[in-house]
Amino acid sequence: MAIPENLLSDTGVTLCAPEAAGFSSQRLRRLADIFRAEVDDRVIPGAAVLVIRDGRAPLFEAYGHADSAATRPMRHDGLFRIASMTKPITVVAALSLMERGRLALLDPLSRHLPEFEKLEVGVETETDAGRMLRLEPAQRAVTIQDLMRHTAGFTYGPFGDSLVQRAYRQQKLMDGAQSNDEMAAKLAALPLAHQPGTTFEYGMSTDVLGRVIEVVSGMPLDRFFAEQIFAPLGMADTGFGVKPEAMQRLAEPHPAPAGGPRPALPPLDPSRPPRWFSGGGGLFSTATDYARFSLMLLNGGEYRGTRLLARKTVDLMTSNHLPPDVRYGPWTPDLGIAAPLGGLGQGYGLGVGVRLERGRSPVPGSVGDFYWGGAAGTYFWIDPAERLIGILMLQESNAARRTRYRAQLRSLVYQALI
Repeated sequence: MAIPENLLSDTGVTLCAPEAAGFSSQRLRRLADIFRAEVDDRVIPGAAVLVIRDGRAPLFEAYGHADSAATRPMRHDGLFRIASMTKPITVVAALSLMERGRLALLDPLSRHLPEFEKLEVGVETETDAGRMLRLEPAQRAVTIQDLMRHTAGFTYGPFGDSLVQRAYRQQKLMDGAQSNDEMAAKLAALPLAHQPGTTFEYGMSTDVLGRVIEVVSGMPLDRFFAEQIFAPLGMADTGFGVKPEAMQRLAEPHPAPAGGPRPALPPLDPSRPPRWFSGGGGLFSTATDYARFSLMLLNGGEYRGTRLLARKTVDLMTSNHLPPDVRYGPWTPDLGIAAPLGGLGQGYGLGVGVRLERGRSPVPGSVGDFYWGGAAGTYFWIDPAERLIGILMLQESNAARRTRYRAQLRSLVYQALI
């Protein structure tokens, strides 16, 4: 399908021959061959891939279809559930409040959400009667920085079976029918999974940060995003729901194997936005909209004359914030090529993973590049050394395949760079 008129040029990016951006046309075709083969073999319905270097796009392709029945061709402006690629946007929103003096990284969370003032930590012990949860007082306050770097002690209920995670599930902490206010109240009444500041545990910290933004700004998260981020950047297709007239652009995954139901990717009815504006994973977006956000970060907080963040704030965001003695939650390796493990030469900044050294990482890139992905299959990375952005939009809930596509995309882009 041809690129709709002005779709790319409206971002300030020009489509170009690969050689004009420093790529080999012949080598870059390998990327297209891989994704077309995946579509032809019905592994995925389709995908959209956008590569930008120095303000030019040597590759912007839409492969396959937006639906499993192959009735709707994948569009360049296809809409995708970006899940945890919402997190960097939430962090940018919070950092913009920091720049206005209304929030600080070392603020105790309880300064803004008093219900989190007296937290306890759940410590599992084995007894003759089975696993028991012993409660200990939190040794220090959770800070805003902890929320941004996932060291607050929160977890995700669905991604394990600890007693704390069972409590998360019992309280339905990821219920789309709740508000951020209700989510925060439920979470504050539950024990932490770890002592604050000690452990990187990927979890609901960014959702709590979304509630902090609401309280500090005095407006719901969807409105703050729309007015303070999406409108200034021209991200007209990004939001917590999909307009009825845009539903034909919504990408969906294949059903489960053996004729099972399609994986349940929240929100289940995108045309009816949930009450819960999840700062950790609730947004829909397009490749070009996320490109606008990525270009802002690559350009040190400025996009086409609009400055969202200061250059030094972006530098702070994309530096490693994990303490040298940090521990890791048990399912951290499941983050795949994004896992902020020292053995991979990687860390975690504020809302993004960061590459800390040459070598060790299982995928090519440059020291200082930063990235993240979403559980529904999307992925992006920004390489300041190469002035390079890569964006993958697909809907794939299988963790092994998600990791493979992300690794392949990086490898296929860098092998074509000449």
